[in-house]
Amino acid sequence: MSKPLISIIVRTKNESYWIGRCLHGISNQNYKNIETIVVDNSSKDNTVQIVKKKFPKVKIINYKDKKFFPGKAINLGIKKSKGSLIAIISGHCIPGNKKWITNLVKNFKNKSVAGVYGRQEPLDTSKPGDIRDLTYLFGLDKKIQTKDPFFHNANSMIRKNIWDKNKFDERTPHIEDRQWASKILNKKYKIIYEPSAKVFHFHGVSHDHNFQRVNTISKILKKENKKNKKT
Repeated sequence: MSKPLISIIVRTKNESYWIGRCLHGISNQNYKNIETIVVDNSSKDNTVQIVKKKFPKVKIINYKDKKFFPGKAINLGIKKSKGSLIAIISGHCIPGNKKWITNLVKNFKNKSVAGVYGRQEPLDTSKPGDIRDLTYLFGLDKKIQTKDPFFHNANSMIRKNIWDKNKFDERTPHIEDRQWASKILNKKYKIIYEPSAKVFHFHGVSHDHNFQRVNTISKILKKENKKNKKT
């Protein structure tokens, strides 16, 4: 039985320190039927040059809006993709082993599963707040979510045919992943947390307590909670 093509969308902005490590980890996967697409948000360092020189088979999409919206960047990448399953990873994340893709893909045998997200582990150089965030949020037990909309696009995979009718919000600056998952769960699909599909991630969800980011996310969550109470 042939393995489905997996399109891997990598979001970048000034990731020259990390992008080589990220793409090297992707190229070393034991799942080989993949295409990799980098969506770069006007990097001012040599992120794009590194990709072109060291990973010539990787497709590059330039995203040039003044303000970065993660949902828009992901949607741009998926529109150019050919795979039936879409893996999404941040440019500063590194696949934790050669089975990262395999461990995400295996969950899609169940047709009711729309998305899978994996474990994120801190690095030795991560800041204390980020170590706490990642260790606390991404545990060791696998979960099947039918109500909880937590989802994280630093390390995830979704079905493209479901995305076709349920694209990521292109106007929100944060948690486009959680908003997408909430919409998907309301349509009776399932989300799975797969801890064996791990990546190493330099920072946590709050970016070591970046209070402006935390405040913005809190406002978005309040709006989402009000919306969910009405439905």
